[in-house]
Amino acid sequence: MPTTPTLSNWISLITLGLIWGASFLGIAIALEGFAPLWVAAGRIVIGALTLTGVALVLRVRLPSRPEVWGFAAAMGVFSSALPFFLLSWSQQHVTSGFAGISMAAIPLFVLGFAHFLVPGERLNNAKAGGFMLGLLGVGVLIGPGVLAVSGSELEALARLGCLAAALSYAVGSIVTRRCPDVHPMAFGVLALWVASAIMLPAALWQEGIPALPEPRPLLALLFLGLLPTGLATLLKISIIRSAGPSFLAQVNYHVPVWSVLLGVMILSEDLSPRILLAMGIIISGLIVSRSRGAARKPAT
Repeated sequence: MPTTPTLSNWISLITLGLIWGASFLGIAIALEGFAPLWVAAGRIVIGALTLTGVALVLRVRLPSRPEVWGFAAAMGVFSSALPFFLLSWSQQHVTSGFAGISMAAIPLFVLGFAHFLVPGERLNNAKAGGFMLGLLGVGVLIGPGVLAVSGSELEALARLGCLAAALSYAVGSIVTRRCPDVHPMAFGVLALWVASAIMLPAALWQEGIPALPEPRPLLALLFLGLLPTGLATLLKISIIRSAGPSFLAQVNYHVPVWSVLLGVMILSEDLSPRILLAMGIIISGLIVSRSRGAARKPAT
């Protein structure tokens, strides 16, 4: 059963939002030197090696129960292999801003799935109101001019690909929450190696061995593997197991905000009043969705 989020859960959630907020920039840079399949496969393999190394140091044993392996395989597909490829392919044809902001659809998908599949996660009026308020903030954030079209002939299909990635992430969250009790790191290691077993042969088959790229895309791929894939997988599993998928889903409201702030700090982009207003609305939505009313009375 999900528990009341702790301070540690909130710190992990904010950290995860920052890491994922930077991942779309990382994908765009990695695509300068790698094909989409290799961006997905490379970050998954690097993430798997990273988590495996940590697990060996901490002497974390893999679970022996077959049902846990089944859940881990499902998570590897829906939380890594499928969405990583969809986003890598889609970001060839859409702006990185659209890719990041489309992840705000995840809470809606999670709400629907969790209402029926996760005990204690039934939809109620306060929770639904908080999520809708958060989406309103995202709508303000992506106002006119923010999502300029890329001009690609496949842009419409790529936008659907981003939304499909969001749906895949939502399914992965529910799968993780429904899994029997297991060490989060062991579960993450299994999931990433399943995803590696899928994506690495696919990349070799379709693209062959890639040429050594320039340092810039190579460093971007290393970043994607170490942080948004390796560390983020561990944080994500820990949050879902302790606080529930609906709590984790809130990270997708402030992923776009972190993307904007990173642009201001690193790329010297303008911080407009509209962006400040959007961040205020999104934070208000988070507060409402985690209020006492959201934890009690289900919606009828």
